[in-house]
Amino acid sequence: MKALVYTQPNEVMVQERPYPEVADGEVILKIDAVGICGSDMHAYHGHDPRRKPGLVLGHEFAGTIVESRVPALATGQRVTGNPLITCGHCEFCVQGRTNLCSNRTMVGMTRPGAFAEYMSIPASCIVEIPEDMSALHASLTEPAATALHAINLSMRVLTRPLPEARVLVIGGGAIGLLAALLLKSYGCRHIDMAEVNPLRRASAELHVGCRTYNPLEEAVRDSAYDYVIDAVGSKATRNAALAGAKPGSVVMHIGLQDWASEIDMRKLTLAEITLLGTYTYTIADLRAAVVALHEGAFGTLEWVEERPLTEGGKAFQDLDQGRTASSKIVLTSP
Repeated sequence: MKALVYTQPNEVMVQERPYPEVADGEVILKIDAVGICGSDMHAYHGHDPRRKPGLVLGHEFAGTIVESRVPALATGQRVTGNPLITCGHCEFCVQGRTNLCSNRTMVGMTRPGAFAEYMSIPASCIVEIPEDMSALHASLTEPAATALHAINLSMRVLTRPLPEARVLVIGGGAIGLLAALLLKSYGCRHIDMAEVNPLRRASAELHVGCRTYNPLEEAVRDSAYDYVIDAVGSKATRNAALAGAKPGSVVMHIGLQDWASEIDMRKLTLAEITLLGTYTYTIADLRAAVVALHEGAFGTLEWVEERPLTEGGKAFQDLDQGRTASSKIVLTSP
């Protein structure tokens, strides 16, 4: 089968790989669509020691079951799934917080991923999708669930409802854009987005209808926002998030571009700002994201760009060089 393989930093190539074996409790999917994630780009740049050359990346997928070792899942079923493979018995799993599983492994990191014609995955990870849902839309389930999980966590601690909040989203990548779209569907009327790429700013203005600005040219509005989402996670964006947060506000940290940096702890303390971190999603979030995508809560999704798997190398390069207005490229197989 054909697979897009991470061969060395800044290079992915289409190669022939063996058809996967199906183990007990697992299924094999024919991959119909798979999105390129920011973490795939991080690995592509050689910045993720967990993802080594020779690996098939990809964990945002939609596909069709072609082999099954589980009676409840039949061949021909159209599905997406949870790329996190969890143990089911640690303290977090038994609480239903499977995203924090102490023993988790991951598709596209510890086992071959979805940038391939076929992929094996445990049946416990499978999430069924409606028969009339497009594979392209279904492949957005994973990033949509990331945004949904983060916003739902935030709503537990916001002092006023989202429609009343002034919101800043830092980063117009897929997570930032999906978060902004979901916030709009939740009734949020005041959304600003900071994004350095002019193509992505134009896309956000068109598809979200929010105000955008270039943070390299315009400073964040000081203490102006009730809710700030940092969908980048760099030293600069963390500082901007704290600077823009008003007293009593909430800052949600999603991105992980830089692993560590100083932040303004004095303001965090004196202004009683709630700083939250978030990691991925649960199966419940993934199922909710499928429904939200299918019902149009994330809009028309016309900003998503579709390309064949065989052109995956060019897609990585275009994302790396900022040559596309789309913050999400989905690779499809015939």
